[in-house]
Amino acid sequence: MTEKNDNSDKTSPSITKITNLNCIDLSSPDIHHSVSLLKQACMDCGFFYVINHGISQEFMDEVFAQSKKLFDLPVNEKMKLLRNEKHRGYTPILDELLDPENQVQAIGDHKEGYYVGIEVPKDDPEAEKPFYGPNIWPASDLLPGWRQTMEKYHHEALKVARAVARIIALALDQDADFFDKPEMLGKPIANLRLLHYEGQVSDPSKGIYGAGAHSDYGLITLLATDGVVGLQICKDKDAKPQIWEDVPPVKWAFIVNLGDMLERWSNCVFKSTLHRVIGNGQHRYSIAFFVEPSHECVVECLPTCKSETNPPKFPPIRCDEYLSQRYKDTHADLSTYKKA
Repeated sequence: MTEKNDNSDKTSPSITKITNLNCIDLSSPDIHHSVSLLKQACMDCGFFYVINHGISQEFMDEVFAQSKKLFDLPVNEKMKLLRNEKHRGYTPILDELLDPENQVQAIGDHKEGYYVGIEVPKDDPEAEKPFYGPNIWPASDLLPGWRQTMEKYHHEALKVARAVARIIALALDQDADFFDKPEMLGKPIANLRLLHYEGQVSDPSKGIYGAGAHSDYGLITLLATDGVVGLQICKDKDAKPQIWEDVPPVKWAFIVNLGDMLERWSNCVFKSTLHRVIGNGQHRYSIAFFVEPSHECVVECLPTCKSETNPPKFPPIRCDEYLSQRYKDTHADLSTYKKA
């Protein structure tokens, strides 16, 4: 591993090196080997690669091309698509402050994004739930084929997420279909988020980040990147100095990481790890797919992850309550934006 000192972060000295992650092949017939690799990764750092996931590179290229077309729109056009309270639509640069407890990071992240969730018609009773409802779509004459591309990608990525969840269930000594139940991924909250880092050079000493240090909120996240580096993980958030490890992009692979809900389910046996994005002056595009269980799902310690000497570390909590609070803590109040 290559290693370098990062002396620019005067307030929180750190060391940066390049990490090696396990790689899970979804086409492998050796499920025991896949479970073993995944379990090791989940206990070590909560990050791993997934290859042979079934989504073609040609289609991935199309999704990235359509994403770039959206972010290339004039700001006034993007602001017409401003996110709503259901977390659908456009999020401007500095809208999100992912590390609100970092006193140095006084402003938001230097990235813009776009949320696409599961499409639920406005008149459907399910649309009353916090993370369900109709999406905000760019006009078809403005971005032809954009909606169809994103809906197809959402559908395909959810299939990959369910395949990964089956291996995770086995790694937790559960039945393979543990997460397939209706109260879990049978009726999931699944948000696709397109991201664009505008070419800012990050400066941790001044609190300038592409994305501040954070852990994801839900079950798992699938991340596709355009090959531009920037993602870093910190396996031990309490280490002094913190050690940040670069995660190299792997062609045609998803980078998968565990969310806080899975850490709660596993009683911290599996890790939801701090990660951030450090900009190096290049424009960077990535596509995150956040997968959480249903609104009503109660997240509580699994029987296989507790004992008399290792009691549950977290109280049970409903998925929608947990997510709502986390989004509220990290996103700007919508009232701060003037209508475009």
